[in-house]
Order: sequence, then C-alpha cells, then structure tokens
Amino acid sequence: MSPGSASASAAVQLSVRNIHKSFTGKGAGVRVLDGLNFDIHEQDFVSIIGPSGCGKSTIFNIIAGLIEPDEGRLVYRGEEVASLRGRVGYMMQKDLLFPWRTVLGNVLLGLEMRGVSYRAAVERAREHLEAFGLGGFENAYPKTLSGGMRQRVALIRTLVMDPGILLLDEPFSALDYQTRLYLEGVLKQAVEKFHKTVVLVTHDIDEAVALSKRVVVLSGRPARVKAVHDIEIAEHSPIAARSDHRFAGYFRTLCNELDIQTETKSAAESATRFAPAGPTEAVAS
Repeated sequence: MSPGSASASAAVQLSVRNIHKSFTGKGAGVRVLDGLNFDIHEQDFVSIIGPSGCGKSTIFNIIAGLIEPDEGRLVYRGEEVASLRGRVGYMMQKDLLFPWRTVLGNVLLGLEMRGVSYRAAVERAREHLEAFGLGGFENAYPKTLSGGMRQRVALIRTLVMDPGILLLDEPFSALDYQTRLYLEGVLKQAVEKFHKTVVLVTHDIDEAVALSKRVVVLSGRPARVKAVHDIEIAEHSPIAARSDHRFAGYFRTLCNELDIQTETKSAAESATRFAPAGPTEAVAS
C-alpha cells in the first residue's frame, strides 16, 4: 500500500490542517486531537480508523461545524472555512427518523427546511426512494420498517440534500452482519451513482478495506495521523472486494497499525504456548 498514489490525480476537496482539540474534565484538560493533517480528494472514499476513544468522532464534529477546534484550519476546495456546515451530510449509528412522519415525510425534512418547493422536493425524494428500492414505502411509518430499511431512509434523507461530502459515523454498526453487507453495497452504488465524496468512521477494519479507496489511521489519544494507506482493489462490490487476493494483506497491515493481534500471530503463539514438552522439560516436571 503506497501512501498517496491512488488519489494523487484527483483534486483535493478538503484539507484538514494542524487540528487540535482538548476538552475540560473535572481535573486537567484532556487532549483529544494533537495536530491532525490529512486530505480528502474529490469523489474519494476515505475511512478513518483508530483505537476506541482516540477522537474519530471529534474530528467529524469539527468538520461538520458542531464543535470548534482549539487550533488549526479547514480548507474546502481552496478556501479556508470555519466549518463545512451546509456542505456536508452527517449520518450516525442511529437513524434518527421522526416516528410521526412517514418515510416520504422524513426524506423531505431537509428539503423543506431549505425552502425547496413541495413539488420539486417530492419529485427528488421519490426518485431517490425508487433508486434505493423503497418505492411503494412512501406512506409507511418508521416503526413498520426493518432496521436496514430505516438506515436506507436515513441515507436517502442525507443524499437528497446533495451534500459535498458524506460524513458517516459507523452507520451500520448496530445492524446484523447480513444487513450490513447489503447496505455496504447500497452505499457503494449510491456514492458512485451520485458522484459523492465519503468519509467513514469505523471500528471495523474489514469494512474499511472493503469500501475505501484510502484509510487514515489515527494513533491513540491525543490522536495524530499515524499513516494513510491506499486500498487498491478494483472490485466495486464490497462482497467481491473481500474475495480479492489483496484483501487479507491490507487487513493484516491495518491490524498491525492498530497493534491488533492477527489470527496468524495468535495461532503461532498458541502453538508455542501449548507445544508438547521436550525431554528436558519432561524431566523437570
């Protein structure tokens, strides 16, 4: 995995420069981000991985404009900005659908707030619902939908606003594995169809390799960028990507970056630990 090669020809859409962030605790302040630097290219698909609690969601909240950094800059398409509020769509683990609104009503919410005419908004919403296999469910309420269908509605509600960048904070982590695989495919098709840039926070290295063009690895808190790896798998389907001969190598490399013990290493250690005692050991026992 050669850092930077896969997206070198694409224009930089977002530059994160020297971002610092601390939070005040009961005692001393807690440093969370310690000078983060990375680029997101046009139509990129970047996953951010790192140890639990290292600040992955914090950098998302800074990019989205929900909190301010203590220091550093965001540069969006060549222009320094305070945040990307209004330019990004943010999707989290919970679908956050309004239970009193129908599927169509939930999808229309952002367009209504933006002042888009009802006719134009409904036309756009129906087009997206059809594209995601939810045509005919416009008048259904969230409580009647499966978890996977609810997440599709949440994704449509985000995409229909035509954001410059999709920020996805572990959107499928609460779903069963089969549904996750299906929705990964739906997501991949959607971002290619609508030519979107995606930044995904995930704890799932398997998911990061299957979906991403690049993976940003963060260190433990206070977080710095430990490495950026290109994922050069041609398969568009996340399921097919898992069968690519390079998949296992990428997976092991990222596990090593996070100091995660891989199966091979674990098996070798177990074999050593439980190997039959040699003659000397047998006598000693």
